[in-house]
Amino acid sequence: MSLVSSVWVRSPVVLAAAAGLLVLGTGAASAHVKWFCAFDVAGQPRGLAEVLCTDFELMTGLAILCLMVGCLAEGTGFGTALLNALDRVTARLREDTSLIVRAVVGFFLVSVWNLGGIILTPELKTDAAWIPWLQLAMAGCLIWKRTLPLTALGIVFLFGFAVWNYGAFHLADYPVFLGVAAYLALTGLDRTFFGHRPIDVVRATAAVTLMWASVEKWAYPHWTDPLLAAKPAMTMGASPETFMRAAGVIEFTLAFALIWTPLVRRASAIILAAVFISAIFEFGKVDAIGHSGIIAVLIAIAADDARVPATRRDAVLAPVYYVGALTAFLGVYYLAHSVMYGDLYDAAKVASGVPVI
Repeated sequence: MSLVSSVWVRSPVVLAAAAGLLVLGTGAASAHVKWFCAFDVAGQPRGLAEVLCTDFELMTGLAILCLMVGCLAEGTGFGTALLNALDRVTARLREDTSLIVRAVVGFFLVSVWNLGGIILTPELKTDAAWIPWLQLAMAGCLIWKRTLPLTALGIVFLFGFAVWNYGAFHLADYPVFLGVAAYLALTGLDRTFFGHRPIDVVRATAAVTLMWASVEKWAYPHWTDPLLAAKPAMTMGASPETFMRAAGVIEFTLAFALIWTPLVRRASAIILAAVFISAIFEFGKVDAIGHSGIIAVLIAIAADDARVPATRRDAVLAPVYYVGALTAFLGVYYLAHSVMYGDLYDAAKVASGVPVI
């Protein structure tokens, strides 16, 4: 067993420390690598046998333990006191959640209008001259509650336009945009989504977005090499390989926590928001614009005071659901890539008589 592995085994607080490390000095892990480095979505990802190594298993085991401890603590008087304190501190944010989301989405849309040539995120380029003006019109519709559904419709349209140009696999990085659209539409119409509040819908899409991004860190760790080479202090002495593996596990765990119990998800939202905000100081306005929407969503989640009392059952079920989510995301990511770019795609072309180049 490597020295890194033994440290993970002997130190139950390492996950929290690693989360703090991400906040303090790992902008490369939280910045969206596709905005700053060369990438190839169609390239062959690292094999699952390499991903599911001993270090990975130890890290995920520790993550599950921390998640269970958080669930158990939530059901105590201490956990209740923390929730009450969070309610008091975030009271104003909670009252103005809709305004905050609208203002930040407006900032995002005006910013991409000003930059020009962007569909939704910096790497999604377009030559269509009408798109920036559509984005400006969408920003204008955020002023009035009744026109929020129009902005939502515009976001869905731009997402579909990006899928048409870049493919569904690429846009699987960004389901949070659909969540924001749903939030705006439901808020504007004063509706729920089959009984789920607007904040619950966008919270789920934020979790899916970040869990998918975590798998990408394991599948393509080399994409981040230029960033880590330019800022070696970010790894805090760890090898780039170990650093990206740990960053992915931490991000996946915090993302999963967004769909778990109230205190766990609110704490996770605070940590993730701090991570994304810290990355802005490293990477500047492009990162600020690109991540502004998800930061607003995370702030809204942190302020949400909806409670369902946590029980020991939540702690017992946490490992089951966590492993299930991890298995599902790894499986879907690799299967989808194989269908669209890999062996299954080549086999389909051969079967249809198209030559494989």
